[in-house]
Amino acid sequence: MASYRAIVATSLAIRGLLVNGCPPELRGAEFRIFQAKDFSSSTPMARGVSVYLHRVTFNTSRRSLPPRVGLDGIRYRPPTPVDLGYMITAWADNPERQQELLGWAIRTLQDCPILPAGLLNNFAGGRETDPPVFADDETVELVGEILSMQDLINIWEVVKSNQQPSIPYVARAVHLDSEVRLTEAPGVQTRGFDMASLASRGSLPPTVP
Repeated sequence: MASYRAIVATSLAIRGLLVNGCPPELRGAEFRIFQAKDFSSSTPMARGVSVYLHRVTFNTSRRSLPPRVGLDGIRYRPPTPVDLGYMITAWADNPERQQELLGWAIRTLQDCPILPAGLLNNFAGGRETDPPVFADDETVELVGEILSMQDLINIWEVVKSNQQPSIPYVARAVHLDSEVRLTEAPGVQTRGFDMASLASRGSLPPTVP
């Protein structure tokens, strides 16, 4: 039952993992979700890690999914699974600290390759009265991604910044559920005929010899 807020909930969960896992020796580091324009500053961040969502694509391996069935038995249009491409970038005032932050961020994310619903909902934000974004049995797979040199060049061209030490990740098969109900056709009706009764009334067509 992942709602339309599943994308932002996934981004916030990745940031939350880094915030909660920050060791004492790295205290004071920032952890922020970036847009492309945030890279344009000469000093986007004094020291920390940014989470930049640079690509959203349809997940082709799970594209043909069955309709969703709610707890009340109502059927809805099938969910749309998408893959979220992230660039995790370390920032610091010197290369040693920057590389230290990046190594720690990679290790932290690799130690949690499956994001459970409890974690995703915990960082989803929104109002306290809002329903959970993810159902209890839903998860998101977070894996390191290998990008071609051209893909990396394209990303840094978009953000208009000198390339920084970064690592790409992809959150796979984030389901966006529909709230559109499927129209249920009425059941097929049958009509029975009493052949003996029709014959007695002369209603049967003549037989062909």
